[in-house]
Amino acid sequence: MNKDQAKGIAKDIAGKVQEEAGKLSGDKAQQVKGIGKQISGKAQKIYGDAKEAAKDAKKHS
Repeated sequence: MNKDQAKGIAKDIAGKVQEEAGKLSGDKAQQVKGIGKQISGKAQKIYGDAKEAAKDAKKHS
């Protein structure tokens, strides 16, 4: 696991927590920010996954 994968997972989890906190408090802005953070985290994890795949492909060629 590379740093982008780890940061992406952490950001996704933080976004889920923020979204739920927004739901509990009725704060729509926090919900939206949480969803945005989740999307950003997922994108960063996908980028990290691609880096790992490229590194593995290079190693096996």
